[in-house]
Amino acid sequence: MFAKFTKVRIAGLASVQPPVEITSDAIEQRLQPLYERLRLPTGRLELMTGIHARHFWPDPILPSTAAANAGRLALEQAAIPMNAFGLLAHCGVCRDHLEPATASRVHSLLHLPREIQFLDISNACLGFLNAMILASSFIEGGMIRAALLVSGENGKPLLEHTIRELLSKDLTRNQVKPYFANLTIGAGAAACVLAHEDLAPTSPRFSNAVVHSDSSHNELCQGDNAGDELAMLTDSEALLQAGLDLAADTWARFTALTGWGVPVIDRTVCHQVGRTHQRKLLERLNLSLEKDFTTYRFMGNVGSVSLPFTLDHLLQQNALAANSKIALLGIGSGLSCAMAGIELS
Repeated sequence: MFAKFTKVRIAGLASVQPPVEITSDAIEQRLQPLYERLRLPTGRLELMTGIHARHFWPDPILPSTAAANAGRLALEQAAIPMNAFGLLAHCGVCRDHLEPATASRVHSLLHLPREIQFLDISNACLGFLNAMILASSFIEGGMIRAALLVSGENGKPLLEHTIRELLSKDLTRNQVKPYFANLTIGAGAAACVLAHEDLAPTSPRFSNAVVHSDSSHNELCQGDNAGDELAMLTDSEALLQAGLDLAADTWARFTALTGWGVPVIDRTVCHQVGRTHQRKLLERLNLSLEKDFTTYRFMGNVGSVSLPFTLDHLLQQNALAANSKIALLGIGSGLSCAMAGIELS
């Protein structure tokens, strides 16, 4: 899929970082019995991933609550009349319930008008970028004037379940591997207001997008509920290789259709899995490590929140010149890959 947008602006972008920091060292301290039994070297979690810490909320929180907090900030920043909005989407992996849509509670918490349609858009870590592309298509086509996209992710239940599993089972080194990705997961929230350029003429332009899929690898990362907690198993090595192959195909099409080759891109923002994934992806696409902006060192992998959270922190620095181009590079288990372009005014 290829889409070119000429009328869509990012009128508001906000992120929320939970206050409680949990370091990789603290997680390894809790896993010390496992480390001693398997003779695993302390420090390997941060060494292998580049993740020093991740953040969580101090108390249990619903994804809708976290998402609404970010959504409120994005709406305040955009300052667009509420009657311009036609869509609210919650884009997270985490949801309040199977039914109703998590977006329904976000709609209620934000006291949004009845005229605004709400729905959930879920596609692993790629959900937020997918929602940006879909909402932009609605705006470009004249169906709506503005959309609010939100996501609230809370990986604490997954982390706690994983630690208990690792300590309670007599696992070998190879059997531990599918649990490793769970130890990189964090929490956070993000929100974005997309609007027709008439409503936000000086805001960054959401310009183009390419999406490719390879569903033959849908079994490489699978998560589900485990009582009141979450469970997930990942073949990290196979997932990384399959993701790189799909990303290379997507990048070739993205550059061919958009003309956004390496020389014209000023910054890149990838999905924040960790250092190994970042460097291998950039090497495969022949992109500069220095141009890539990251947050994984202090946030870990926050699912669908990671990419918009990182983009928000990049734009907060106000270090980019007018007409700068930012490439968003997202990969989600399943597998799906989306790449999109943003142009600053």
